[in-house]
Amino acid sequence: MLRPAKEQVKHLSPDNIAERSGAVFHGSDAVLELHSLNQTVRITVPEYTFYPRLEEWHQLVILHYLALADGTAVSDQIITYGGLKEGLIRGTKFDHDMEKELRRFLNRKTPDSVRKICKALGAEFTDGNADLCAVFHFLPKYPVWLKVWFADEEFEASGKFYVSKSADHYLSMEDAVTVGEILLTRLKTQADEEAGGANGIG
Repeated sequence: MLRPAKEQVKHLSPDNIAERSGAVFHGSDAVLELHSLNQTVRITVPEYTFYPRLEEWHQLVILHYLALADGTAVSDQIITYGGLKEGLIRGTKFDHDMEKELRRFLNRKTPDSVRKICKALGAEFTDGNADLCAVFHFLPKYPVWLKVWFADEEFEASGKFYVSKSADHYLSMEDAVTVGEILLTRLKTQADEEAGGANGIG
């Protein structure tokens, strides 16, 4: 699965990749460096080996990002996945599925615990038309927004993922969906670690 993606980037200049993607190329070490969800990721060139060794889907998304990135400025305008170029069917379904998953994730969590979980993944918080708006830097030019509306007397807690309007310049629809799934998994894992720590486990 990774081999075709590696072949795709091997033919590109690392300096050009860095310029278009927001990564940094350290020529003396032949390493591309970028940040993903509060992690520093180093990628050797031309082998395109990852340190730390991320799970395979995460590596694949990054390789596709490095190949597709065209340097477009990140737009401040945010859209749903359904609003992406090829998002009418796949993106709309993803939006619907994620709303259900986020509802489960947010169930019985306090605003403070959700904020702590997000912060552990490098999120920054911004004002918006939600109770909490967290911006995750999944890749240098690929932010993902999580908007959360906490439970009240009438409604249960809910959440929704958004991406920048410039997202199509950096990843395909399928990769965009994979990013959302990776982020949800990382949120759940972080929540379990927080709960384990609170219960004195570990």
